Amino acid sequence: MKPVFVETRNYNVFLEAIDELDDRGSDERRLIIVDGLPGLGKTTILSRWAANESCIYLRGKSEWTSYWLMAELLTESRQQPDEIVSLPHGFEARFGACLAMLAERRRAASAIGAQFAVVIDEADYVSAKSKLVDTVRDLADLSQVPFILVGMGKIRANITRHPQTASRIAKYVRFEPADLDGVKQFLREKCEIAVAPDLASFVHRTTGGFNRELLGAIKSIERFGYRNPPPGEGMTLRDMAGQHLINDRQGQPISVPAIAMVARA
Repeated sequence: MKPVFVETRNYNVFLEAIDELDDRGSDERRLIIVDGLPGLGKTTILSRWAANESCIYLRGKSEWTSYWLMAELLTESRQQPDEIVSLPHGFEARFGACLAMLAERRRAASAIGAQFAVVIDEADYVSAKSKLVDTVRDLADLSQVPFILVGMGKIRANITRHPQTASRIAKYVRFEPADLDGVKQFLREKCEIAVAPDLASFVHRTTGGFNRELLGAIKSIERFGYRNPPPGEGMTLRDMAGQHLINDRQGQPISVPAIAMVARA
């Protein structure tokens, strides 16, 4: 599989949301909600973006408290992996240290024309707890640093139960499955075996446009294609007839239809 990052429609929609946030200037709405079903590339996209932009990336935990969240925020603010970060004791002291760190990182990023933000993945754990929601809102408000909360279906409903926080949402970004053109782009840029249009259409139907399933389909196509290099325009339905493609989300195998099994021309 080609070691490239595919700039999908979801990726571009997220970047548009970040650009709009920059355009707001001093607007107090510094929160972005990114949600969508599992397997759409949210973690891949947001972790990569955070790393490239030198932002802080955290993964929410089921037992998180505000005190624990702030400890991870300070720890992840290290400029070097072996740097020792002091964790103040007491909520007030730790909160103040987080604000000071966030303000400094925001100033440093602004000086070079960059964006600084905090990404919290698995943020359903945050949105389900009032104290965590309040802590994130206060940190974003007082530091003027954007916080990007990444979750699944419940995060929007959970946030609406907190009107003070919901009013500070600058943008909701919903990740969606790839359409046929998006699947063809993904296959073209990631798969080391050329894929013909008919097989690409079958991949789209069977994967539903989900990144996780698309990656599985690519592995199957490559595994077969290395042993049986496709002629002409690329691997077709005829070439792969009867071959296993992916397992669906219930674990059931999906194979290329055997009806396509005919002798190669």
